[in-house]
Amino acid sequence: MKDEIFLTPPLKQFEFDEGVASVFDDMVARSIPFYAQSLGLSVDFVKNCLEKIGQNGGVVYDLGCSTGTFLLELSNRLEKGHQHSLIGIDNSSAMIERAKLKAKTYGKEIDFVCRDFLDFHIDKACAVVANYTIQFVRPINRTSLIDRIFKGIIEGGIFVMSEKMSSPDKVLDREMIQRYYDYKKEQGYTQNEITIKREALENVLVPYSLEENIEILKNAGFKSVEVLFKWINFATIIARKS
Repeated sequence: MKDEIFLTPPLKQFEFDEGVASVFDDMVARSIPFYAQSLGLSVDFVKNCLEKIGQNGGVVYDLGCSTGTFLLELSNRLEKGHQHSLIGIDNSSAMIERAKLKAKTYGKEIDFVCRDFLDFHIDKACAVVANYTIQFVRPINRTSLIDRIFKGIIEGGIFVMSEKMSSPDKVLDREMIQRYYDYKKEQGYTQNEITIKREALENVLVPYSLEENIEILKNAGFKSVEVLFKWINFATIIARKS
């Protein structure tokens, strides 16, 4: 379905309910620049990690898995009959139901769990992925979350995080945001939809700068942190535990 959620102002605070879940795949495809490409890169590196350190069956966690697109794509890239455990966690029951339906439709063995990933125990992970989800975690909880992710990853494992980001330079930040709004118009969104969504996400989506995200990863213990992909104020970061 086409994303028309913000044609009119919402009557409640933004949340990932049934209405959002029903158009989510279209929403991210049109709202996140190069979404398919950055997701594809994440799949590449997670698959590579599984081949290196998960030969006997590795564990992959997708935090805030939404409709399951990442794990479904990863499953498509893995050999049939693989012994890996693919686990998607999301606190939206509407998202989880759609993820389960997609997995069933394509005959994929993926464990989708309706839970808040802030309370979910991450253990013996080859890889943890968070695609545009950490930005919705309250800043006061982010450090402890990244610490738990680091502790839950085995030696040689990776954490791949994609985020919308801010710039510490206020002038450049405004210019980058404006260019992003122009991008959304190019994808068919109206100025009214853009304005309504911006207001709905204010204080709900809180972006960090690239430097802040890298710092929080290194402080957690990740020694190797690299930028895999970046387009203006959207980026994908990979961190390896070594």
